[in-house]
Amino acid sequence: MTSEEEFGTAIEATLARGHRVASGLGGDRRFPDGTLALQFPHFAPHFANRGVDLSGFYRGTLNLSISPWRYTVRSPKVTVRDLRWSSVSPPEDFSFFDCRLTVKKHRDRVEPQTVAGLISYPHPETKPEHFQADDLLQVLAPRIDGLAYRARVELAVRDRQMNFAKLDRRRCATLTPTNRRAGGSNSRTL
Repeated sequence: MTSEEEFGTAIEATLARGHRVASGLGGDRRFPDGTLALQFPHFAPHFANRGVDLSGFYRGTLNLSISPWRYTVRSPKVTVRDLRWSSVSPPEDFSFFDCRLTVKKHRDRVEPQTVAGLISYPHPETKPEHFQADDLLQVLAPRIDGLAYRARVELAVRDRQMNFAKLDRRRCATLTPTNRRAGGSNSRTL
C-alpha cells in the first residue's frame, strides 16, 4: 500500500475454505467468473485516487480464521456505499482495510513471503447471502503460490483502521495490544 504509516497489531491466522463464490470456484451459476470479477471494476475508481492499483490482486479472497480473536472496525481506508455490482443482487456497502500477510513456513517454502493486501468487509446489514463467521476475515491480495487450506499466516493491520481483541476466560477481561502482557509491555505483536 502507499501509506507511510506502519502496521501495528499482528496476529496469527489460519487459511480457511470459504464459499468460493468470490473466485467463481463454488459453482454458483449466477457468477461463473466469481463475484470479484464483477465487483473489481466498480471498486477500482475508489482506490485509484488513493494510489492503490487492484490489477495485481487475485480475483478471489483468502478467508482467514482469526479465532480466538475478534476484530473491531475503526476507520476504513475506503468505504464504498450502495454499490450495485450485479443485476441479481441488491446494492451493498463495502469497507476495506490495509493489511500485510506473511507466510512463514509452508510446504517447500524456506523464506517467508510478505504481501500487502486489503481486508474486504462487506457490511452485513447490506449483504444478501454468503455470510461469514465472526472470526473470519476476507482478504484481497496478490496470488500466493503453494498456499493451502489450514496454512498459518501472520496478519498485520493498521491500528487506526482495525483492532483485534480476545476474551481471557481466566480473568474475564478483553485482551488488547496494550494490556495483553503482565509488566506493561508495549509490544504491538500479539
